[in-house]
Amino acid sequence: MLTLYSMPSSGNSYKVRLLMHQLGIPFDHQDCEYGSGVTESEAFREMNPNGKVPLLKLEDGRLIAESNAILLYLAAGSPLLPHDPYQLAKVHEWMFFEQNFHEGTIATRQAILNYPQRAHLRVPEKLDPLLEAGHRALGVMEAQLAKTDYIAGDTYTVADIALFAYTHTAGSKGNFDMQQFPFINNWLTRVTKQPGFVELDWLPAT
Repeated sequence: MLTLYSMPSSGNSYKVRLLMHQLGIPFDHQDCEYGSGVTESEAFREMNPNGKVPLLKLEDGRLIAESNAILLYLAAGSPLLPHDPYQLAKVHEWMFFEQNFHEGTIATRQAILNYPQRAHLRVPEKLDPLLEAGHRALGVMEAQLAKTDYIAGDTYTVADIALFAYTHTAGSKGNFDMQQFPFINNWLTRVTKQPGFVELDWLPAT
């Protein structure tokens, strides 16, 4: 069985759990919640020197780090990853956008506001630029979703999972003004209606 090291509260980890549930892939979940110290252990650093989750351990012991790399690996051959080279490139385009711009603003602001370990960063000079940049990132998504039902086109893909993870909590956890983005809000609803959808706090039964 596959083993997933993940933080239950993390959007990056949630992406992988959501995809695995939607594809019906069984896995053993190893809890690495923020503050637990698991990712700081020598044993974990031997597996991933970057000390980050999610981390997927294959049945043969090989390892894959980085949430979007894991999504692409698990979705290969499924309807959630297009075969057409252009459509596949569009999926990659939005997944790169998610990690290069969206996650670094929207997720970072949420982390500062919600993790006690980051309370010292709750100052305007940190939070205000993240709010402005996050609204710009959401504006990019809004422009796309005004044209297509899903972020990379007309069908649901792993790009939607990648961007849903932190977008769906942008208002509640990051205090972003989501009323500005009606097309995003409609898209969020469409994602929740996908077969096999589970919420952020879902974990496999032990």
